[in-house]
Amino acid sequence: MKPFLFLSARPEVEAVGPEYESVRSAMGVDAGRLEHHRLDVSALERQRLGAFAGIVVGGSPFNVTTAPEHVSDVQRRVEEDLAWVAERGLAGDVPVLFTCYGIGVLTRVLGGEVGLDHGEEAQAVRVELTDDGRLDALTGVLPPAFDALVGHKEATVRLPERATLLAGSPTCPVQVYRVGTRVYATQFHPEVTPADFVARARVYRHHGYFPARELAAVEARINGASVTWPRTMLARFAELFG
Repeated sequence: MKPFLFLSARPEVEAVGPEYESVRSAMGVDAGRLEHHRLDVSALERQRLGAFAGIVVGGSPFNVTTAPEHVSDVQRRVEEDLAWVAERGLAGDVPVLFTCYGIGVLTRVLGGEVGLDHGEEAQAVRVELTDDGRLDALTGVLPPAFDALVGHKEATVRLPERATLLAGSPTCPVQVYRVGTRVYATQFHPEVTPADFVARARVYRHHGYFPARELAAVEARINGASVTWPRTMLARFAELFG
């Protein structure tokens, strides 16, 4: 049985381990079935792609809308690797689930548009499945409407032509989409519990996702949210492709 691969791109060390653990527990697999590679530390070993049943791409404080002159060498390398992963997924070589920052990379690869119009502060939002989303093998396990945790500055503003919209929210019309049958992207964070997200908010309180002075209010808002369904997506991804 092949393992899955988790690709992280967070330079903040204190956020890396918890993100991996959130993904692993949501998928319902043990550590032996979920390898972890930090793209911010080293380039992807591309020749190993065939060793994995599927790939999950995590979030990052990087933004694909950052002006080219301000993009670091690390971010540039990360996005080159993720673009390659997207291309291999689209070619049918491996199933891929991009989350948060990853949806921006995939949207750009596919010729869609990413902008700042639909950013969302750290909070729970109501997400609704489209008709296609209700019928999809991955998102069809979710109820027609559910709460999910978000926190992002940019989002897809023009869906790629090849993409099928699966879910949206009033503040961010593109929350989940599929390309082909085995490449997915989600703007919200499917891996976190409210407790996980509060811990992450503490790490990123000075990164502009919300005013740092409002951390206590953000924590209370997140802790008061009832968010359970999104993690089902990761369990379903492991079930479908494992």
